[in-house]
Amino acid sequence: MPRTKLLREWLDQHLSHSHPGSTYTLEPASADASFRRYFRVTLPDGSTQIVMDAPPEHEDCRPFLKVATLFRDAGVHVPAVYAEDLKLGFLLLSDLGNTTYLDVLDTTSARALYSNANAALIDIQRASRPGILPEYDRALLTRELDLFPDWYVTRHLGLTLDATQEAALRAVFEKILANNLAQPQVFVHRDYHSRNLMVSGDDYPANPGIIDFQDAVYGPITYDLVSLYRDAYISWDEQQELDFVIRYWEMARKAGLPVEANFDMFYRDYEWMGAQRQIKVLGIFARLFHRDGKDGYLKDMPRVMAYLRRTCARYNALAPMARLLDQLENRAVETGLTF
Repeated sequence: MPRTKLLREWLDQHLSHSHPGSTYTLEPASADASFRRYFRVTLPDGSTQIVMDAPPEHEDCRPFLKVATLFRDAGVHVPAVYAEDLKLGFLLLSDLGNTTYLDVLDTTSARALYSNANAALIDIQRASRPGILPEYDRALLTRELDLFPDWYVTRHLGLTLDATQEAALRAVFEKILANNLAQPQVFVHRDYHSRNLMVSGDDYPANPGIIDFQDAVYGPITYDLVSLYRDAYISWDEQQELDFVIRYWEMARKAGLPVEANFDMFYRDYEWMGAQRQIKVLGIFARLFHRDGKDGYLKDMPRVMAYLRRTCARYNALAPMARLLDQLENRAVETGLTF
């Protein structure tokens, strides 16, 4: 049976109990970078709910349910779960609206929106404890870094690293891993950025509404922060970025979180964590295009690359990565293989 028909039958069953005799409309709400799809259900009274369609052969709804409970208990705004069917891969959720941070962020709105996002992030981090979520360990971090040579270099640029380049890349990866694994550990959303934060109220805790948290882990404290402020979809000049990051750092210290007492050291950790994420994201965006046929992320690659280049230019230990990027871009231009 087609999944859309199966979904409608499941919805009919559940809504017949909660809204007997009601008709409803069903329309696409959004899709993400996985196999999940989202539909908006509109009821006769105008109220709306969201259905997540997560095909069980590709997706597992249990992490979503677990993290939703953890984050809700931390006091942040996540979707309520009205109904679930893990066997079919359907969840019926509250609707956090259709306005993302990305839709409204500008120089006027940014300070208030990011203040709310910082407050939510700190509450998630304060609720952290080990042994609850999967660890963002060396193995997982390494698999993410490997997306860069496998998908960005080989598949996207059509190039092969020589032995010297491969050795240089692995040496940089080791330095990045050492720094990031040494950071204090907290709950990590893992995609805490402007497309996954919904404008769902005037102030915290109603705002932001937080979505797409099913891949959450226990890992480095700066990961979600650098996802937020070195966002693949919107960027700020570094003076403005510094202001945002300092505001988080000050709030985090007051909240008793284990952030570096010296801001310069904290910012270094933030940037090195950013290098990890940007290397990963370049690989993911390449994979989404070449494997999954999703070309919408290609336009965001230059922004991600600019973040990575800026960090690599700042730290001598990352200079070999900067040289490698130069070599790859020069060779890509020569062969006509640019993004």
